[in-house]
Amino acid sequence: MAFSMTGYGRGEQIENDRRVTVEMKSINNRFCDIQIRQSRVLAPLEARVRDVITRRLARGKIDVSISFEDNSESAYRVHCDIGLAKAYATALRQVSEAIGSSDTVTANQISRFSDVLRVESAQIEPEAIWVLLEKALDLAITNLMDMRAREGEKLVADIREKIIFLLERKALVAERAPNVPIEYQKRLSDRIDTLLTDQNRAFYDEQRLTAEVLVFADKCAIDEELVRLASHLHQLDLILGESGAIGKKIDFLLQEINREINTIGSKANDLELTQTVVEMKSELEKIREQIQNLE
Repeated sequence: MAFSMTGYGRGEQIENDRRVTVEMKSINNRFCDIQIRQSRVLAPLEARVRDVITRRLARGKIDVSISFEDNSESAYRVHCDIGLAKAYATALRQVSEAIGSSDTVTANQISRFSDVLRVESAQIEPEAIWVLLEKALDLAITNLMDMRAREGEKLVADIREKIIFLLERKALVAERAPNVPIEYQKRLSDRIDTLLTDQNRAFYDEQRLTAEVLVFADKCAIDEELVRLASHLHQLDLILGESGAIGKKIDFLLQEINREINTIGSKANDLELTQTVVEMKSELEKIREQIQNLE
């Protein structure tokens, strides 16, 4: 099965009031280019994340966004600066005595000072998060690959239609090619008849005309190119049925197909054949654009 390099996948895992969400987007790229955005607490796990992705995705520019939420009771720790709290209490009592107030100092009053109580995030072991992250990542990749598979199926179907088009045009070329030397001989004969007069016709050598036509026929012979072109198109259809990364294989094969079509065009010496070759090159360029999206 062929895969497109365009897709989106999302995975989420929740356990013990902890949530890990992974979102992945991919577009075409010659290599596997992974960009990861995540919170600092997940930074120690980045190498593992990259390893999991590269094992399952061969090519593409892949943007990965990972978010982590911890709503458990152990997520935060409140730190109390006891020494500072005592200092505030002493200062408040001194103020009360100075102004003759009988108000007592309470813990509630002391806690309102922002530097007395300080909320800190609890230290979390990366291994504890990895269990959730790995499951969310696996789900995101699976969803991404499902979408890439659907896109790949459409691309393969479209390319196969273009292969049929090229085979039809190849058949037209094969049908037209034998007539080219015959028509050339007729045009040459008509030209000779126009130029020769009755007086110098006696010096005309029919064998020379035949030799000229044979040389022309040899120059415009495209039998070998047609055979190789048919073989390459058949091979292209077989590769489209393979699984895994096939984009680079097809890219190389398209170069060979383009070479054969160009050779046919250079040997054509016929307006109808040239027009057919132009159509084939146009369709081949469309295939080249499509395979840029195949993994």
